[in-house]
Parts: sequence; structure tokens; C-alpha cells
Amino acid sequence: MKRPYLPLAAIALMCLACPKTPEITQNQKDAPLTAVDPLGPKPALGRPVPFKAPEVEVYRTEHGLTVWLVERPALPLVSLTLAVPVGSADDPAELPGLAHFTANMLDEGAGSRDAIAISTAIEELGGSLGTDAGLDGSRVSLTVLKKGLPQGFAIFADVLARPHMDPKEIERVGKLWQNQLRRRDDSAESVASLVSRAVLYGVESPYGHPTLGQLESAPRVTTADVKKFYARHWRPDRGVLVVAGDVRRAELDGLIAAHLADWKAPAEKPPVRATPSAPHDARPRLVLVDRPDAPQAVIAVVAPGVRVADPDAPLVDLVNTALGGSFSSRLNQNLREDHGWTYGARSSFVETRGLGPFVAQAAVFVDVTAPALRELLLELEKMKKAGLNGDELDKVRARDLTELIETNETIDHLVGRLGSLSLLELAHDHDARASEARQRAKADELAAIARTYFESSRFAVIVVGPRAQLEPQLKTLGLGDAELWSPHGKKL
Repeated sequence: MKRPYLPLAAIALMCLACPKTPEITQNQKDAPLTAVDPLGPKPALGRPVPFKAPEVEVYRTEHGLTVWLVERPALPLVSLTLAVPVGSADDPAELPGLAHFTANMLDEGAGSRDAIAISTAIEELGGSLGTDAGLDGSRVSLTVLKKGLPQGFAIFADVLARPHMDPKEIERVGKLWQNQLRRRDDSAESVASLVSRAVLYGVESPYGHPTLGQLESAPRVTTADVKKFYARHWRPDRGVLVVAGDVRRAELDGLIAAHLADWKAPAEKPPVRATPSAPHDARPRLVLVDRPDAPQAVIAVVAPGVRVADPDAPLVDLVNTALGGSFSSRLNQNLREDHGWTYGARSSFVETRGLGPFVAQAAVFVDVTAPALRELLLELEKMKKAGLNGDELDKVRARDLTELIETNETIDHLVGRLGSLSLLELAHDHDARASEARQRAKADELAAIARTYFESSRFAVIVVGPRAQLEPQLKTLGLGDAELWSPHGKKL
């Protein structure tokens, strides 16, 4: 059916009846456009809820082993770690890396199994077993399904208390270790980390030499060295067994009695922990490590940090979250998001018993090394002068609680964190008390922290990259002539 035809007169009358479009004034024309967020207004952060530490039962077995137990029966999983307070800080001066190599040898044959049999048995249980060593401690860790706990714990106990330390295996793993040390020079980030510690502490000091060791001394490590180091330091009266998951104390005690009763401490007193080394009073202002033809340069600013038990440590951590400890931090937003010079910029205060390092670092394109380093130093200076703004303070407080929840929501992360606390000689509820301090912190307190720890006179700058392209750039920064260092942490 056709629509009825409207004469032009009727259309004209309809138009006269329509409301007129309002005229736009000159002021309205000149007014700036206001962006409309399709997601609506930004939600306001609610009042922070204090973090509640997990309930940890602490006790000592009749065999002298200290246990930290967190019962979490919600999932049929169990995670455990045995932490001993011996790390690279305890390495003999002539054998750096011995703590790392000793820990690495524990699962290369133990009890009735060789290395392949251990790996196969753990895989069949659907579990994971690992060993590692750091600055202040070493550990053996296991995560396994509840139904596989009896078999898994038996293997874990063999690795811990009955390692073979077979000379043939030590020779084989030693060659792999040396190849790893050779490849370290290929990583500019690894070189920057090694040189940074050497600049701060001295390459021969407990905190100054690399945890992984040095290639020049690795071939000198013998079977006797490894066995002696293990017998001296891996003792039940020094260890803390951290366990979390679907296990009760009675069941755990039964496993300990069945598989670790014969792991006894030697008659002599346990060794005294190494005294953490202090940073050098005098440090070079600018260090350059030459990597010819490298397409990127690594820039790092290092300085003395803070002891983990220091009352300042929780507040320092909060300030660093805003500076370079998160994706939305100042360093990452500046160097990555605003300028596109790097895939990521970060900073951290390393947790250590002694005075650990502060490091701010990024890998950047070689041709923008000087501008990137200038911006990094500028962000440190801004933080020192003004501290955090109000929005940042709200964000880092919220992130503090989020990170603690993430750390404690899975049993393997929880066990790993509690193991770290034991090695740092901190109580199991340390994180909850530190979080309380961070949530109470006021802007003026954090500003005072920033003035103390980001004073430019404390900084040393490390640059790893092609010397021929970098030296002319670095001269424009006013940092003085660069000292040339080797990738192994020694001044040339």
C-alpha cells in the first residue's frame, strides 16, 4: 500500500510547528571540550582492611627441628620447604658459589635413587621438587598432591638428609655450572646486577660476590669441599621446616619421625652466621661495562638500602612501590609509557639481613641511553624533594594489601614467603605488622624517608653497553669520567 502524498504546504506548516534549535553563543563555542568517560566516574577506594596474618603453629620436634605449620584443608595439596641460614654470604672467600653448588647437588641422587629416579618419582606424583640458595639462606622445597604426600615426603627427606654427593655427579653438574657461568656474560641484566653488588660492597665481600659464583674459581670446587660445606651447615638444629596445606600436625609429626629421625646434628656447635658486609664508603660515580655491538644498554642506579629488620623498611617499601615497584610507578610510566625507550623500568630495595642494596634499572635503546638515564635520575630527585602525592599514597596502600593477599592465597607462595622470613630472622607474623605500619604511614613520614634514601650523593651509576657509542652520550650528563669495569665485577 502506498503512503499518502503530503503537499508542500502541509510540510511547511509542520516545520513551523517544530521547536527551534537553540543558538550557540560565542562563549559556548570557545569553551573547551570535556571528555566523557564511557565507564563512568572513577570509583573511590574504600577504607583499607588490615591484613590478617595466617595462623602459624610453631613448635620444635624431639629431634631438634623447628616447624612452622599452617593447616589449610580446603584443597588436597601440601607444600613444604626446609630453610637453613646458609647462603652465598657464607661462601669461603676462595670458593664463591659453593653454597649455590651444594644446594644444587642435593637432588642429584639421594637415598636409594639417582637423579633421574628422583625426578621421575616426583613427576609421577604430580609434584615439584627444587633446591636453591640465595644471599642469606638455602632451601629444599616440595609441592605435592595430598595423596602423594607420604611418598613425596620420603623423597624430600632423602634429598635433605641423605644426598649422595657422588664424585661423578659433582663433576657432571660442575661442568653444567661452569657453562652457566660462561653464558652469564651474554645477559646485560645479569652483568649489571653482578657489577652493581661489586661496586657497592667489593667483589670479595660476603654480599659483593655473585651468588652463582665466578668462572675462575668454579673448577677448583672438589667433592670434599661440597661434602664439608653440607655437613657443616645443613643441620636440623639450624633448619626451619615450613609446611602448609591439607595436613594435620599428628600426620606431619609421623612423617618426620619416620623419615628424618636419623638426621641428627653434629656434636660441635653450629657455625655462627656470617656478618653481612657493609657497603663501601667511597664508590665510583659512574661505571661503564663494555659490550660491543649490543643493541641495548642497561642503566642502573645503585645505593645502600635498608636492613629488613629496620623500622624504616616497611615505609621504604611503600615509597618504592610508587617510584618503581609497580607497573604504574613513576619510572615505568616515564621511560616506557611516555617515551617508549624500554619494555620496563623498575626499582627495589633487596630484602637482606644486612644493609642490602637499592637498585633502579632499565634496559633501553643504545641511542637514548643518556636521555633515559637523565630521566631516571630526575625521577629519583623528584621523589627526594616532594615524596608521594595524595593519589599515589592511596594507590600504594591498596597495592600493599593486594600483594599480601596474593602472596598468602596459594600454599606454595605462602610457604616460600614464610621460609624467607625464617632465613631473614623475622617472626612469621612480620608481614602483618609491617603492613600495619604502611597503612598508618602519613605523607610527611614518607617524604622524610625519600629525602634520606634518595639522596643523590649515595648513588653510583652502572651502564652496560657498547662503549664507543655510550661514552660521548654519558659525558653530557655531568657525572664525570666513567670507570671501566669488567663483566666479572672488577675495575680495569
